[in-house]
Amino acid sequence: MTHRYRSTVLLLLLVGLAWASPARAQVQYGVRAGVSADPDQFFVGGHIETRPLISNLSFRPNVEIGWGDSMTALCFNFEFAYRFYLDQKPFNAGAKPWWIYVGGGPAAVYSHVDNGGSDFGGGFNFLAGVQHRKGLFAEIKGGVGDSPDFKFAVGYAWK
Repeated sequence: MTHRYRSTVLLLLLVGLAWASPARAQVQYGVRAGVSADPDQFFVGGHIETRPLISNLSFRPNVEIGWGDSMTALCFNFEFAYRFYLDQKPFNAGAKPWWIYVGGGPAAVYSHVDNGGSDFGGGFNFLAGVQHRKGLFAEIKGGVGDSPDFKFAVGYAWK
């Protein structure tokens, strides 16, 4: 990978994260890392999560960059997540510390193959995860279109 290409990818990643981080109360920020299948890659990324748009539904856009399988992929995921609290008492004293979430949304995927070819396409992701109130989370995604077929990530989110 050339220095100019690495600089361009890094700039796109930083612009994507800056664009997706409005300064508002109750916005949660997070980092993630994981593996994907088809393409077989290791990836890192970041996300924000808005306060609920409606009861338990939030907007959770994220950016992920993956390396491996003779290519680099940059994914801009515009996902929504719906939380299921395990005891219906969100953040109260005595509430269970874990919640489950499901969701999905469209994705814009830029891929660059090591031999010099590149492609830009769209996809759609379906996701499910579990998160602790202190921030630790694990997530799986299934993708269609140009999105990776499967992803597993672990990460941490904070306010």
